[in-house]
Amino acid sequence: MLKGLLFDMDGVLVDNLEIHKQAFGIFFERYGLHKSAEELSRVFGMGNDDIMRAVMPHDIIESVGLRELGYEKEAIYRELYAPKIHPVAGLTDLLAACGTAGVKCAVGSSGCTDNVNFVLDSCNLRRYFSATVAGDKVSKCKPDPEIYLTAAAAIGVDPSQCVVFEDAEAGIEAGKRAGMKVIALSTTFTADFLAATQADMIIADFTQIDIERIDALLTE
Repeated sequence: MLKGLLFDMDGVLVDNLEIHKQAFGIFFERYGLHKSAEELSRVFGMGNDDIMRAVMPHDIIESVGLRELGYEKEAIYRELYAPKIHPVAGLTDLLAACGTAGVKCAVGSSGCTDNVNFVLDSCNLRRYFSATVAGDKVSKCKPDPEIYLTAAAAIGVDPSQCVVFEDAEAGIEAGKRAGMKVIALSTTFTADFLAATQADMIIADFTQIDIERIDALLTE
C-alpha cells in the first residue's frame, strides 16, 4: 500500500532546466569559462559539490572554495527564477489529494537548502510536505540512495511503501537503490531517454497521474 511520496525538486516540483542553464551561463562567464550543453547534462541531478568538481578547474576551486562556488551559482539561479517561478502542472492537485488520502510527502533533493526553501515558499508548497532533505544535509548525494532513505525515515514510512518522482538518471538510480518505485517526469530529459533508465513509469507532468495509479504501481 502506498504510504509515502518522495519528490525531487529540480525538474519535478518546478520545471527549471532553462533557468539553471541561464544561471550557469552567467556563472561561467564570471570565471571566463565555457561549457557545452552536453557537459552540463551529465551533471544534472547531482549535488552542488559534485557538480562543481565536474565543471570547474581545480585552481578556481582551490582559490574560491567548493561550497562558495555552489552558493554563488545558486544565488544567480534564484534571482533569475524569482519573477517567473511556478509549480509543475498538476502538482498541487496531487499534493492536496495526498493530504486527503493520508499519504505523507517529502522532498528529497540534491539541491541546497536555500534552493529548497526558495521553491517551497515561492510556490506556496511547504504545507504539503512533512519533511525535506537537501543535498547539503547528507553525506552522499544522488545517485547514492541516502537522500531518499533519509526522507522515507523522516516521514516514518518503509521504503517499499514509497514512490519517488524524479527527472534525472542520477535520481532515478538513487530511488531504485533505495528499494523504491520511481516515476520519471520528462521535463529535463526526453521520454525516449528516460525509457532507457530504471524508471518504472514516465509522465510529462502530474496531470497524467493520480494516487490510484501510483498505488497500483507498487503491486506490479
